[in-house]
Amino acid sequence: MAAGEGLALVELDEDGVATAFRADVLAGLAQPQKAVPARWLYDEAGSALFEAITRLPEYYPTRAETEILTERCGEFRELIGPGRAVIEFGSGSSVKTPLLLGCIEPAAYVPLDISGDFLRSAADDLAAKFPGLPVLPVEADFMREVALPRQVRELLKLGFFPGSTIGNMVARTAVDLLRSMRATLGEGSQLLIGMDLIKDVSVLEAAYDDPQGVTAEFNLNLARRINRELGGTLPLGQLRHVARWNDTYARIEMHLEAAEAIDFEVSGRRFALAKGETIHTENSHKFDLRSQNTLLLAGGWTPRRRWLDSQGWFSLILADWTIPRGAP
Repeated sequence: MAAGEGLALVELDEDGVATAFRADVLAGLAQPQKAVPARWLYDEAGSALFEAITRLPEYYPTRAETEILTERCGEFRELIGPGRAVIEFGSGSSVKTPLLLGCIEPAAYVPLDISGDFLRSAADDLAAKFPGLPVLPVEADFMREVALPRQVRELLKLGFFPGSTIGNMVARTAVDLLRSMRATLGEGSQLLIGMDLIKDVSVLEAAYDDPQGVTAEFNLNLARRINRELGGTLPLGQLRHVARWNDTYARIEMHLEAAEAIDFEVSGRRFALAKGETIHTENSHKFDLRSQNTLLLAGGWTPRRRWLDSQGWFSLILADWTIPRGAP
């Protein structure tokens, strides 16, 4: 199958809006601490803005992860081996993917992403770089088990989840995702996952609140999407981007904060924000060795090898599919 012929698995309502998006927004805005899951930041405009963020000097994770993928190529080839189908969860523009694919001689590449147009464009670009490689994009919500294309179902698989996206989720959601990845990939699979590390707070806050304002635009784009797709009336000029370190949970939090008291509608329902009240839009949890291991093991994966960049700021971990067992 050529790039662009993927499976559309995102459920849309009669207005052409993802049903899960509407449900998540309405449920999140009804909570005492208003919140919208971070995955909805990534429509086509949001995905493009995030790619711009990855090129900012303050945003170190992409550079660090690219360094590891470049310098450890031989080790990836040895530990992963040829002939696996690479399944990338939340592939975005697949900037880092060519580095991995060039190392391990895969049998196929299946990018999964909820942003369909962005996904297909990136898949076409990657298919052009690897003309002999089957590229099978799947538009899907990868937070749940995904039915993979029939061409790869019998192959051993390598899940690829770069960028420390796992850090966007609270622990229970992250474990659920790791378990659904395990179900999607099947027995004998491996997972190569990026996890950002705890470091100086000033470095972390600068990475999520750049002076150019790109991250602020990325965050505000969620409000634009709500207004456009859900008939929202959020006053964009009265919302500001906030990024702050929460040491209790070892995470950077992104919020949209009301500069003054506002009333607005979404899908015909009325909501309000007091001055200083926020909509919590993203978490970016940071890890140490023990918390990485605990999370992966809880999700059904056994860490096998870990690599750090030269500054020791970011890690890539290769983990093996594990048969569940009870204690002890």
